[in-house]
Amino acid sequence: MTRETSLPREKVRIALLEGIHSSALEAFRADGYTSIDHREGALQEGQLIEAIRDCHILGIRSATHVTRKVIEAAGKLMAIGCFCIGTNQVDLAAAEERGIVVFNAPFSNTRSVAELVIAETVLLLRGIPARHAAAHRGEWRKSASGSREARGKTLGIIGYGHIGSQVGMLAEAMGMQVAFYDIAMQLALGNARPMPSMEALLEISDVVTCHVPQTPETHNMIDAAALARMPKGSALINASRGTVVDIDALAGALDSGHISGAAIDVFPKEPKSGNEEFVSRLRGRDNVILTPHVGGSTQEAQKNIGSEVASKLIKYSDNGSTIGAVNFPEVSLPAHPRRHRLLHIHENHPGMLSAINAVLSEAGINVAGQYLQTNPKIGYVVIDIEAANLDVSTEIRKRMSEIPGTIRTRILY
Repeated sequence: MTRETSLPREKVRIALLEGIHSSALEAFRADGYTSIDHREGALQEGQLIEAIRDCHILGIRSATHVTRKVIEAAGKLMAIGCFCIGTNQVDLAAAEERGIVVFNAPFSNTRSVAELVIAETVLLLRGIPARHAAAHRGEWRKSASGSREARGKTLGIIGYGHIGSQVGMLAEAMGMQVAFYDIAMQLALGNARPMPSMEALLEISDVVTCHVPQTPETHNMIDAAALARMPKGSALINASRGTVVDIDALAGALDSGHISGAAIDVFPKEPKSGNEEFVSRLRGRDNVILTPHVGGSTQEAQKNIGSEVASKLIKYSDNGSTIGAVNFPEVSLPAHPRRHRLLHIHENHPGMLSAINAVLSEAGINVAGQYLQTNPKIGYVVIDIEAANLDVSTEIRKRMSEIPGTIRTRILY
């Protein structure tokens, strides 16, 4: 009986770190993958190199950093799954150069983050954090001073993507006015108003919430000047990336009373595990909600993320499809029954497809299907051939691997 892949599923080694939800384990096992190393907690660079030296698939969350050094040491690694939204913890360029596909979960925890932001919006407007802290000290601050309803207030959203737009819809359902700013043209949902600039947004918002990626442009985007533009008594929420807010500037704005409160879920430097102390200038402030990067950490979100990312990794391993990849040409592929499928990842140079087809032509191979997609740096060709047996496919793969500019090849069944 013909195998479905050149490497039996039970021999594909998978490492899942940081307590990835059991839904990922269940998905892999249901598809026949059994060699799975499932661990709690993140690994430092040296530990990670040892743990994945012979791994084919790596699954992480946000605390594990997959550096170029790690990628270069993992000779068998073919795919990385980020079981979260962000991928800045992975050296995407190094992975691309090695032909390693990186997937993430851009949608599965959007609702969880949005709900946390809405809850924090209400708590900050009501001044609950300070009253909560005072009550724990035995103080009874029963007063309407500094306590405001969300209805009628303006929520300013910086970054109106999957999460930002959901936050806007939930806020509007509570009767808030919603304004947003995004560097890309976005369709406004409900009665949300696009603003011409971030500065214009800051000036009209009672609460500002950030939902942007980590890029050089967003680094310390909310600095002292940005905070000064916000109305006196307004509040700030950041559940996006820790580098977006200048923490020292925020601490100063809180100390002066210009900013009435803040809710921060992400930080420039975060502990690698629960055993490491969390250090921040924002600690000890009654009017600040500090949460340990849990915006997307609900049971529902983690279950959905586990299933979503695992399914992408499985599909790539079984089928070669790369839909949802963040650093790779995206190809959606049909099933490949009764044919041999060869995958060829190469530098994007002119003549690569011609060279591949020359190998097939010289061997007298009939091509049943061929799929090509490229990005500026690499190309990805998937070829279904009518070969008599695996030995023929193996020889074809060997010849294609010798083509100058080839990054890696693989046989599927």
